[in-house]
Amino acid sequence: MPKRSSKQLVERVGVAVRRMGAQSVLTSDVIATVFGLHKTDLESLDLIYLRGGACSAGELSTATGLSSGSTTALIDRLVAAGYVVRETDPHDRRRQIVRLQAEAISPIKAVYAPMQAAMNKLWSSYSDQELAVVEEFITRSTQLQAECLERIRTSIPDHSPKRRTPPGPGASARRVR
Repeated sequence: MPKRSSKQLVERVGVAVRRMGAQSVLTSDVIATVFGLHKTDLESLDLIYLRGGACSAGELSTATGLSSGSTTALIDRLVAAGYVVRETDPHDRRRQIVRLQAEAISPIKAVYAPMQAAMNKLWSSYSDQELAVVEEFITRSTQLQAECLERIRTSIPDHSPKRRTPPGPGASARRVR
């Protein structure tokens, strides 16, 4: 059993990671709204960018966890907005490649640039050894989170209740007689 101080530190790290995750979601929401995108569309653009600017529709589906139909709809939106193009894989004509349009994503990159510069300045204040630990922590935590999410996705029965949307503002409460 870890020492009390270690347990408290682990709990504090957990809270910090959750805060960072929540802040990331909120940041994506604001930036997606600025560009008239869905949050998933913005994050998908980043996933494509991180894969060298191109990936197959199947790879995007796997990375996002979206069904093939939802991935097709997502790609349709990104094509219509001019952020990506579809190309036929030269090695397998049945496979579609989704490629970023560099000039189209430049305005998005420009919005992120000041934040990225500030983050780089902050991160540069750490030693190489500290950064190596942080990088390993983030990499391993992200992989574990993806594995846990996949277990959740595959364990939810088809008959599970659908998510309910709470009534919007001004909705009246049901009267009981």
